[in-house]
Amino acid sequence: MTTPSPFRAVLVAIQTPGVTREELDGSLHELSRLVKTLGYEVVGQVTQKRSSDKFATVLGQGKLTELARWTGGTGTIAASCGKPFHKAALKPELAETEDGEEGDSDEPIETSFSPQEQAHIVIMDCDLSPSQLSNLERALGVPVLDRTGVIIEIFSRHARTRAARLQVEIARLNYLAPRLRETGGGRERQSGGIGGKGAGETSLELDKRRIRDRLKELKTELAAIGDEHHTRRARRENELTVALVGYTNAGKSSLMRAMTGSDVLVADKLFATLDTTIRPLYPETRPKVLMSDTVGFIKKLPHDLVASFKSTLDEAACASLVLFVVDVSDPSFRSQLDVTRNVLAEVGATDLPSLLVFNKQDRLGSDEIASLMSEYPDAVFLSTRRPDDLAALRERIMGYFERDMIEEELRIPFTAQKILAEVRARMRVLSEQYDAEGLTIRVRSSPAYLTVIKKKLVH
Repeated sequence: MTTPSPFRAVLVAIQTPGVTREELDGSLHELSRLVKTLGYEVVGQVTQKRSSDKFATVLGQGKLTELARWTGGTGTIAASCGKPFHKAALKPELAETEDGEEGDSDEPIETSFSPQEQAHIVIMDCDLSPSQLSNLERALGVPVLDRTGVIIEIFSRHARTRAARLQVEIARLNYLAPRLRETGGGRERQSGGIGGKGAGETSLELDKRRIRDRLKELKTELAAIGDEHHTRRARRENELTVALVGYTNAGKSSLMRAMTGSDVLVADKLFATLDTTIRPLYPETRPKVLMSDTVGFIKKLPHDLVASFKSTLDEAACASLVLFVVDVSDPSFRSQLDVTRNVLAEVGATDLPSLLVFNKQDRLGSDEIASLMSEYPDAVFLSTRRPDDLAALRERIMGYFERDMIEEELRIPFTAQKILAEVRARMRVLSEQYDAEGLTIRVRSSPAYLTVIKKKLVH
């Protein structure tokens, strides 16, 4: 039995003014990893300098024709089945596209390929309007996906819990709704109402109404789940919590697994983790510290996905300490760190106590590490494969939580066994002295939690 060959994809990127070649290459490399996560094979890349990515076909006519050689398309926006052009398709190209400076560049494109290498799909490294998407598909003769469509597809495949599936479906429907018209989703009219008078709703109108109704159902269900998450967070209000945040594939899940001993999914894929997982540090600490693994971030993360995953990201917003996990071996880690901070700012998670964790230091040389340590003196450098590095991070976390703790003696009678169990679970016990009526216990804890325990002992 032969294994079916994967879909072959051509990547297309536009270099607009203000975007450097290094930024363009970095974005294309990231898009290539996204596409490979979907299981597609990248067979080529096409780039072009343009003054804007708002043209009807994004690319100039020359580049569009050459791109069509990869797909077997005509390279022109021909009217299909008498369908009139969208007005955006009639937008004239600027004069600059005629001389090759900004628009239709004269740079050669690698196009030496056999028919077996022709692409099944074109992936654009930008967001496309519905009309641009339609125009490109008509010119190229194959499906076209933009960056947002790729990310949403990955999220759809990786969502496991009910909450994650709801969040992804909301984002997918918001993405799909404005594109129904451009996909030619049926123009026949349904039969009219009583007596057959009136044209009734078109298929397109029915589809859009179904999407609106479905979105309403999904948001109601997600709100109910959000209430449950809020209740759980309220129960953990007095718990010490650490949230792992960072760029996708920075190693958050590997770090989570190493620090908690849990069976969190670890995979060398983008967005392998979409669901928040919460586990205590292992071996357990006193006081107990919970660690949460959150969804990863990426450049140009669709706004609808950020909004949909707000309830998940709230775990980071409510954490006692945020660990910014960075793949320090990635040359673009600084911009990735900026992306992480910007996405957190979108959900109001700013000015949180944080610690910078540079992961995968085993991939760097000693000189590189020394230079980065000088640049980031407060950061923790580690590899999840080294137990000593993990122990150092553990001590750093506990040191943060204990710096504001105070020592105090508590008198606990034998009748208050539940309170004693709570004290041992959430405070560091320094000494215990027993007598006939109970025990005197010396503890180290936060002032806030000491106040909670004292109130319980009074009652």
